[in-house]
Amino acid sequence: MKSQLVNEVSGQRTFVVVLDLGEEAFAGLTGFAVDHKIGSASLTAIGAFERATVGWFDLKAKTYRKIPIDEQCEVLSAIGDIALGDDGKPSVHVHAVLGLSDGTTRGGHLLEGIVRPTLEVTLVEAPGHLRRSKRPELGVALINLDA
Repeated sequence: MKSQLVNEVSGQRTFVVVLDLGEEAFAGLTGFAVDHKIGSASLTAIGAFERATVGWFDLKAKTYRKIPIDEQCEVLSAIGDIALGDDGKPSVHVHAVLGLSDGTTRGGHLLEGIVRPTLEVTLVEAPGHLRRSKRPELGVALINLDA
């Protein structure tokens, strides 16, 4: 992974992060957020994966149903955010639309993506910190603006 700080104004930093062939995207972005002490940010990305897993959140079961994509796919769009979790560490939340070779798409919550050949991410940090709190009644952690 390579990254570059491309702008910094009034406590807001903008990074371009480029993940390399074979890197796992979700873990890489989480590690980047931890290393750079990012507590609040939005991100967008494009690129491709050799394989990925997205998830559809089943509210009744309070868990993600995994949707494996076991083929090369284009990251047509990935958007997400970073907030501090209940443990005080950055929590990455990304949704992705992945394009397959026949033109169809798969999408959902990005659970895993093995980069091939690249993933180009623009990450814009906000000067404040957001909190993501576990909501037991839903089974998922959501941004809590009251925290």
